[in-house]
Amino acid sequence: MLRAAGVGLGDEVVVPAFGNVEVAEAVAMAGALPVFADIHPVTYCLDASAVEAAVTSRTAAIVVVHRFGRPADIARLHAVGQRHGLLVLEQGESEVPYDEIAQRRERASYLDAKLRGVRTPDGGDGHTYQQYVVRVPGNGRPDRDAFARAVRGRGVECRVPVKTPVHRLPEFRRCVALPETERAADETLALPVDASLTKREMQRIVSACNALGGLLQPAF
Repeated sequence: MLRAAGVGLGDEVVVPAFGNVEVAEAVAMAGALPVFADIHPVTYCLDASAVEAAVTSRTAAIVVVHRFGRPADIARLHAVGQRHGLLVLEQGESEVPYDEIAQRRERASYLDAKLRGVRTPDGGDGHTYQQYVVRVPGNGRPDRDAFARAVRGRGVECRVPVKTPVHRLPEFRRCVALPETERAADETLALPVDASLTKREMQRIVSACNALGGLLQPAF
């Protein structure tokens, strides 16, 4: 799509660093330079203000990636594109089957109400909960990685959704300030929210997390 739009050598394309490397690789394959902008701390998608600050005279496009089932603020991002005459492309996620979305939302609502000591996701704007991503803030006590190991030790599968932001990878290393991206990479943890989970399994998730929650400062 970038090549078809004429994006190439000498152009810059604004992309998120929080996520998979494939987007930056696609920009590089088109001959352009990926420029990383920070994310919004609630949606984990590109922040429109950060994108606008990253725009230069060489910027040709913005690639917006929707994350974890929570869409980006595409209206504001398109407005940035229109102000600067930029192409705005969207990359979605693999679709959750329609009949599973209500069940995922039901399980997410249960976790929202029961979890303690972690920051639960904001469910606004039609969240489909492709992943249920909480934050485990580090505070000198058990951090996200220690928390994850302990939760797994209690029989609950969990995963770090973004282990290394793209701007930290050797092939795309940049000296750029992305505080929300860094914080999200250090704090986020995806807990199970699949439609197939039973009530007993949901209770196990809550029990495992809340047993450790007392070790953490309250998340505000």
